Amino acid sequence: MKKFCVAVCLAAVAAVLPVHGYFHSEPVTTEKDLLKFTWIADPQLSPDGSTVAFVRVTVNERDDRYDTAIFAVPSKGGEAPRRLTSGTRDTAPRWSPDGKRLAFVRASERDGKTQPGQLYVLAMDGGEARPITELTGGAGNPAWSPDGTRIAFTSATELKDPKSAGEAKTPGERKSDVQLITRAVYRENGNPGYVDTEHRTHIFTVAGVGADARPGSQKPEAPVQVTDGEFSEGGLQWAPDGSKIYFVSTRVPEPYYEENGAELFSVPAAGGAIARVAAIEGSIGNISVSPDGSRIAFVGELRGTPIRSYSQTDLWVTGATPGSAPKNLTADYDFDIASGIGGDQAAPRGQNRKAIVWARDSASVIVVAAERGSSNLKRVSIATGKVEPLTTGEHDVVAFSATPDGSTIAATLSTQTNIGDLSILDLTSKTAPAPITRVNEELFKDITQSPPEEIWYRSFDGRNIQGWILKPPDFDPSKKYPLILEIHGGPHSAYGNTYTHEFMWMAAKGYVVLFTNPRGSTTYGQEFGNIIQYRYPGDDYKDLMAGVDEVLKRGHVDANRLGVTGGSGGGLLTNWTITQTQRFKAAVAQRDIADWSGFWYTADFTLYQPTWFRKAPWEDPQDFAARSPITHVAKVTTPLMLINGDADFRTPPANGGEMMFRALKYRRIPTVMVRFPRENHELSRSGEPWHRIERLRHIVGWMDQWLQGKKNEAYTQ
Repeated sequence: MKKFCVAVCLAAVAAVLPVHGYFHSEPVTTEKDLLKFTWIADPQLSPDGSTVAFVRVTVNERDDRYDTAIFAVPSKGGEAPRRLTSGTRDTAPRWSPDGKRLAFVRASERDGKTQPGQLYVLAMDGGEARPITELTGGAGNPAWSPDGTRIAFTSATELKDPKSAGEAKTPGERKSDVQLITRAVYRENGNPGYVDTEHRTHIFTVAGVGADARPGSQKPEAPVQVTDGEFSEGGLQWAPDGSKIYFVSTRVPEPYYEENGAELFSVPAAGGAIARVAAIEGSIGNISVSPDGSRIAFVGELRGTPIRSYSQTDLWVTGATPGSAPKNLTADYDFDIASGIGGDQAAPRGQNRKAIVWARDSASVIVVAAERGSSNLKRVSIATGKVEPLTTGEHDVVAFSATPDGSTIAATLSTQTNIGDLSILDLTSKTAPAPITRVNEELFKDITQSPPEEIWYRSFDGRNIQGWILKPPDFDPSKKYPLILEIHGGPHSAYGNTYTHEFMWMAAKGYVVLFTNPRGSTTYGQEFGNIIQYRYPGDDYKDLMAGVDEVLKRGHVDANRLGVTGGSGGGLLTNWTITQTQRFKAAVAQRDIADWSGFWYTADFTLYQPTWFRKAPWEDPQDFAARSPITHVAKVTTPLMLINGDADFRTPPANGGEMMFRALKYRRIPTVMVRFPRENHELSRSGEPWHRIERLRHIVGWMDQWLQGKKNEAYTQ
């Protein structure tokens, strides 16, 4: 049995970690609220605008998992949502064009393992849903044909080598479990094994899904495979006349050599030759066909020349015929299209697609755009590219859908104090979005939460930085509080006006929480986001310290009780921070990076292009070393906790937490490492519910020990 050094035994620590310890006169946020949260995902407005179908996500505490079911709520409001489907793994609701049926995907469980999902169709006038597919590779991403007689979907099929076609296998021959790896990307976060090289995701259609969708009605026809070959397809959209299906695909075996992205293609709905419709010097996604079928809008991300670390997403439009020249409609609009705000309470299951919705006259489209820590709906003119706000406010439009004419929108809105509810926006009346659900009202009605204070401050070079200060619910301005600096990951992402349970929990435990968007963050323009290229970490760290200085000037934070934490890129910056300054008395680095060179070799994506580094590690070892926290570990005096998932391939623990832990133990600096079995890079957002709770307890438990004098024996075992 291999010996390894881990400072914390999870089972033992969970029993002794303090759950509460900061007195409040009224109920406040707790870490276990997570078990009671309800999330709304994938809202789908019916064609007549009367009903919103959505995925309701809840925690199954007994089985320590998330359950999903399809619910519906009248768009006029005034009624509680009602359950439509009986499964516990039902997702992806999609209305038929006549609004009389609802297709969705249901996954089942067999021998303790979740099986690939299959398509089901539910008649809205009553009855049980009936299965439409029974495919070994499952079925997903349903899209109704315009006439409502067929559904296009994707399914994984075995890739057949033409050279070995027809070859018979020896009877009884054992199938090898040895992995033969030939490509640089062979692992992916969220996949416990290796990248599947034996299957590709292709397009299928199934007919016979007519108006009568009840069990016992006419059996659907066998699915027809529309595409085949070496490359996968996704993002399906029907042409309005039903003659073809548009999709996106990256049709290069090893795209990382040239940073090739997805391109736009079409295929006859009955199968046939694939035609390339459009491509850009970057990647295409989120396609939407105009009502007249003449144009296709999409979200495009240019690589840049020379290639950039961060490329802002734009709205593009192209003709629907092969060889069309795409036009960038938002080249002069310096914010992110179809982007959002980072928090820890997006639905952990289900989808949250930010659609592109065409006006009936095909003259404009509606999209989500993220600006300065918020995201809102915008209307963009096809002719001029003019961007017009449809909603304003300090919130995040998590997902939305619309009626076919684009006149009514159903959107999930999240704020700093609300996880996310459905609202209806009637564009004909030009009124504010009207809420129609309050799914967490019972939980939150008695909980005292303090909305954060938005701040702007100047950094070392005069650049303006946006941030927020969250204070304890019973904040007393005459007292001095400990502070926790939160650093977002990415590095190209953004904090802002969306709900983050972690922050609320820390504030409830008596901390002032500071979260900011240093340079490199999204939602502030292309130049602001890309300025850290070849300088990460660096000046972004200085932005963070300027934010801490700004809060200290206000007088309610104790400069001797500062803590810092962050995950992913924020974990890297946490490590970096404690190598650059001794002002922090406690740190928690989550899903971190310590050694850039090791990360370059082992992460689940490649850095073959000069995006973060100009060269490979052996070509410029000085740059990799200079920007690696482990190089400067001798300067660390701050007690450090490291939180890592055993199945994290995005930031492999061997090149992050494990290195920092071993080095600091050698130096006798107080340090512990908390390892979460089965968890990948998404631990904080969609990990097992109890693991997420334990993670919160460990972060605050470590801060409590070093910033509030609450010694925890578990950390000295």
